[in-house]
Amino acid sequence: MLDLRPNCECCDRELPPDSSDARMCSYECTFCADCVATRLRGGVCPNCGGELVRRPVRPAAMLARHPASTKRVLKPAGCEAVAG
Repeated sequence: MLDLRPNCECCDRELPPDSSDARMCSYECTFCADCVATRLRGGVCPNCGGELVRRPVRPAAMLARHPASTKRVLKPAGCEAVAG
């Protein structure tokens, strides 16, 4: 089951479970669509080099049984340091 992290690792933007702006890699690193388009090179995860794709939306009924994560992950220097 996907972690559905609550924020963008670059800019700390809120990404609720129903957000169509969330992007993630196969390791569930999570970024907003704006950071992927403007800060990250070629839609590639700066952590693992994996492809960043649109995060699926978990249906509301399933969120009640399997809630989204509340653990925030944030790069202290933002993503400029890794975008090159």
